[in-house]
Amino acid sequence: MPPGTLWGFTEAQIAQFGLTFGIGAFIAYMLFIVYKLARESKAGRFGTFVLFLVLSFGMVGFLAKSLIQWVIGI
Repeated sequence: MPPGTLWGFTEAQIAQFGLTFGIGAFIAYMLFIVYKLARESKAGRFGTFVLFLVLSFGMVGFLAKSLIQWVIGI
């Protein structure tokens, strides 16, 4: 193996993998928390919609940033 690799992957490849799947798993967990919050507070349909809209807005921005970078090719 060349120096600076782990199981044939470079540090940059491992970091990209961790960012992609780690943040994805974290976003899924946060969505589960919002769902649980809506269910326990008996928010109803509109309240659940508002909770998901407001509390998930930052996640949408992160995903949009990733999509824009992929489309542009950065």
